[in-house]
Amino acid sequence: MAGAVAVVGCGLIGRAWAIVFARGGHEVRLWDERPEAAAAARAFAADMLDELEARGLIDGPAAAAAARLHVAGDLAAALDGAVHVQENTFEDLEVKRVVFARLDALAGPETVLASSSSALLPSAISEGLPGRHRCVVAHPINPAYLVPAAELVPAPWTDPAVMERTAALLTAAGMKPIVMRREIDGFVMNRLQGALLHEAFRLVADGVASAEDVDIGLREGLALRWSFVGPFETIDLNAPGGVRDYVARYAGVYDGLSDQAPADWTGPALDAIEAERRARLPAADLADRQAWRDRRLMALAAHKRRAAREIGD
Repeated sequence: MAGAVAVVGCGLIGRAWAIVFARGGHEVRLWDERPEAAAAARAFAADMLDELEARGLIDGPAAAAAARLHVAGDLAAALDGAVHVQENTFEDLEVKRVVFARLDALAGPETVLASSSSALLPSAISEGLPGRHRCVVAHPINPAYLVPAAELVPAPWTDPAVMERTAALLTAAGMKPIVMRREIDGFVMNRLQGALLHEAFRLVADGVASAEDVDIGLREGLALRWSFVGPFETIDLNAPGGVRDYVARYAGVYDGLSDQAPADWTGPALDAIEAERRARLPAADLADRQAWRDRRLMALAAHKRRAAREIGD
């Protein structure tokens, strides 16, 4: 069995992580200052594991995963021998600093201390701790047992080996870690979502489109491709010569759309993006990948039609 994981704080985020780690083969120790919260999280996780099994979304029997969920009697018991701690307390810096001081004092020296914070920087949470080198943010997109992306954010002093271990642990548990190279306000997901939401609000405020029409543009447009290819692969596949060809054709259009200074689409960033894309997909394979994209869109369209009949719009 994989090493034990302690889930500290057992609300919506904590119980979601409990499912992820139990499903991934870990013994999971649930602890909350309110024992009833930990018990409720265990019950919820067991029920959800049954539903995931019924839908073919779990490897192995749900009962075996549920048997790996345990309510710890105290924090020390939860941390004893744990390879990873996932903290899920209130999004309040002072609360998290107090909690992390306790975790750092009680956990073994090799235990990774990860916070589910959605916005607080790991440097602010771990500053001054003797074990700050083993502290990271591992921020999930809720519910983590259905949305596998999770932001892995280092403080300036986080040991790179801790980042590697945590990324490997999350990947083995079925997650898709976004391994950030440095911390930044908002991380990756909030910055991307925030940019889109700012523009969405602006379009409605300026009388350009209704809220529903903006939603249609996402759910019936961009989001269909983005559900299986991200924005860089999307543009890579949307021009005959790949991402650099797309930038040559369309960068000027985008430059005039933002109220902020536009990003440089033609400098070193483009070189890095093109190199990464060509390492993942040689130029000779672009046409085959475009055909794959179209087949995935067909499969998604068929799924949406079937789900609309079975679940409703």
